[in-house]
Amino acid sequence: MEVEPADFIWQNGELVAWEDAKVHVLTHGLHYGTGVFEGERAYETSRGPAIFRHRDHLDRLFKSAELYYMPIPYTLAELRAATHELIVANDLRECYIRPLAFRGYGQMGLYPLDAPVEVAIAAWVWGAYLGEEGKKRGIRAKISSWRRIGHDSLIPHAKASGQYLNSALAKIEASKAGYEEAILLDSRGFVCEGTGENVYAVRDGQIVTPPQTAGILDGICRKSIVQIARDLGFEVVERDLARAELYLAEEVFLSGTAAELVPVREIDDHAIGGGGPGPITRQIQRVYDDALHGRDQRYANWLDLVEVPAGHTVRMTGSAQP
Repeated sequence: MEVEPADFIWQNGELVAWEDAKVHVLTHGLHYGTGVFEGERAYETSRGPAIFRHRDHLDRLFKSAELYYMPIPYTLAELRAATHELIVANDLRECYIRPLAFRGYGQMGLYPLDAPVEVAIAAWVWGAYLGEEGKKRGIRAKISSWRRIGHDSLIPHAKASGQYLNSALAKIEASKAGYEEAILLDSRGFVCEGTGENVYAVRDGQIVTPPQTAGILDGICRKSIVQIARDLGFEVVERDLARAELYLAEEVFLSGTAAELVPVREIDDHAIGGGGPGPITRQIQRVYDDALHGRDQRYANWLDLVEVPAGHTVRMTGSAQP
């Protein structure tokens, strides 16, 4: 999906003009994928813009960095404040947010620990990753021939830049075959996740989702969906899920920050349930959407409100200076 430019990006401690946020061509992360990132969203609420589960996302960013021996040169509180500053500077009410920590310029070769760690945060207006129509009607998915990276090769629990080559291959394969999304199996042949989403199947009224031992990313959106489903009285079971169980399920849906909650109406040309979004999917989707927009007070603590002062003054560098 095309990126709609905003005015500023936060880079290494300061706001710079969008077009001036650049890195050297010999940046270590560009060559070797040595970076970690997050995908977050801010939504318009009755109290102003609010970032969904912001602290949880930043906490995972730091944990991903730790797993790859990458000390982030800012505190979580500093990155939280920087994100708020960025949203205000760009006059955004709803947006996608991408914090990124990566090994920068100054060291080449596979040993990364002497390369400096740089940090950037971008925010821009970005629609649902799989489309608004997909959220309404459901999408068609394909089981990918590419297996999800395993615990014995990389670190599935880390949201690391280079690891997403695995998802890119699956996404390309599915798209070329005429599907909106791919679902990857783990090294044992059990259902793992989509290219950027966690997977759920409804079987006999029970919601089944793969466990963390299946090589999934421990999704923050997933945590939210599981809690909402249980609050609604549904039984949620984390267990290995066979490929055929997806075809036989009454309902299948995906969740992720970029995609939000998306029904799956067809997998490998098998219609799921009635061939459209099911009632359990719809119910969870409605409550999740209410939580995102601050309409359900049960989940108010998931929202990090951004204070937008009247007549705010923007600190800036680069060509955007007055």
